[in-house]
Amino acid sequence: MQTSMPNWLMQRAFLTPDRTAVQYDGGKKTFSELHDAVLKRARQLAGLGISKGDIVALLMKNSIDMIEIIHALHYIGAIVLLQNTRLTSSELSWQLEDSQAKYLLVDDELAERISDFSHIRIVKTSELLSLPEQECRLQQEYHLDDTATIMYTSGTTGKPKGVLQTYGNHWWSAVGSALNLGLRETDCWLAAVPFFHISGLSILMRSVIYGISVYVMHGFDAKKANDILIQGKATIMSVVSAMLQQMLSELGERTYPDTFRCMLLGGGPAPNPLLEACRDKRIPVYQTYGMTETASQIVTLAPEYSFTKLGSAGKPLFPAQIRIENNGQIARPNEPGEIVVKGPNVTKGYLNRPDATEQALKDGWFYTGDIGYMDEEGFLYVLDRRSDLIISGGENIYPAEIEAVLLSHEAVEEAGVTGMADEKWGQIPCAFVKLKEGCEVTAEELSGFCKERLAKYKVPKQIYFVEELPRNAAKKLLRRKLAELIPKSGGTK
Repeated sequence: MQTSMPNWLMQRAFLTPDRTAVQYDGGKKTFSELHDAVLKRARQLAGLGISKGDIVALLMKNSIDMIEIIHALHYIGAIVLLQNTRLTSSELSWQLEDSQAKYLLVDDELAERISDFSHIRIVKTSELLSLPEQECRLQQEYHLDDTATIMYTSGTTGKPKGVLQTYGNHWWSAVGSALNLGLRETDCWLAAVPFFHISGLSILMRSVIYGISVYVMHGFDAKKANDILIQGKATIMSVVSAMLQQMLSELGERTYPDTFRCMLLGGGPAPNPLLEACRDKRIPVYQTYGMTETASQIVTLAPEYSFTKLGSAGKPLFPAQIRIENNGQIARPNEPGEIVVKGPNVTKGYLNRPDATEQALKDGWFYTGDIGYMDEEGFLYVLDRRSDLIISGGENIYPAEIEAVLLSHEAVEEAGVTGMADEKWGQIPCAFVKLKEGCEVTAEELSGFCKERLAKYKVPKQIYFVEELPRNAAKKLLRRKLAELIPKSGGTK
């Protein structure tokens, strides 16, 4: 029997109709007003022909419109496919075809990114907002096993996989976070991270479940974020290290009021100087470890441990479990191994990828591919995010995806990509290329080639030409040794 509960926003509008649900430039809406707006959007979407079970892609930036459309699609029972606005046309096209999405709802300003998408119906936001309404059957209840959202995440093979996130995943993620951070009806979550990322989407889910307000930023701006916090308009904020560093720099001698109670820091391990600066400023930083497959954080380190457990991601949230495995055996304390997690916030699998689902999920445990260890007290330390993963400004970049693009160039024989430390972004991708005999190409030409095929943040910031790439006896590329080639490289950009 499926577990179900009342439609979250409908229930919230019934329970606390006059509380502020969302604040944004130019206005705010109560939960009752948000519900009324979402009802209208749902009828307009139904007029397009969208029905329960349809996969509908969204290519939108943070806005009140995006919030209303996400909830409206859930009112109908459609599955929301969140698209990264930084992807290229070819990357978007691949995901839309792979997911078999029937519709693409796109912000007017992003519509030019869409080229030959003849296989899908495209609707601009401005068109949608003026569509006639049509009566439709609404989901009065959400079944927790039903898929609510899909987000694509890159795999080590370079081909992205669609992560299925159920209503239950979002519910238990919200519950786990509340049991960790506590909950006050006066809370307001500043949303400066994009809603197409799980860190952003989870804020919207928590808002209607908790009955708290979301302050929506269209895009991140350090000065504006600081002003909002200093004025006491938000009590919680989700950030990655690059955002926090910009905010600290802009903050200067000022400090946040005591009403600001949580800076939730994700997107990879935080540099020690950043944590020390936050301590000096009395900024309550909660370090976290999570992923798209766990519907946001699954491990969090409270501020009281930020220096006694420096570098740790913390302990699992209340409904979750973690362990470290080595060749099927539970690792001893301080022994590195694969991080394995379990909990009701963990995905049920990947869209149309039974092979990948079977590989990742075993007896309810999710094998993350990340390497770490737990100390004697059960604190998790992440050593390597999926071994070769590059985390740049909170964005996950897989070297294999960039290598595949470089290898498709007619002059390139071999390619290797690794992350280099960067003060602003944490890491940046750098490429090492061996050319085919008799072929010539410049670093600038290769960079341009990549820009046409990859999102800007994935394009290598440095391209080095080398005689050969480091490989093991089985000829497997040793990415961790690529950086050693830099002094000996033949050319650079």
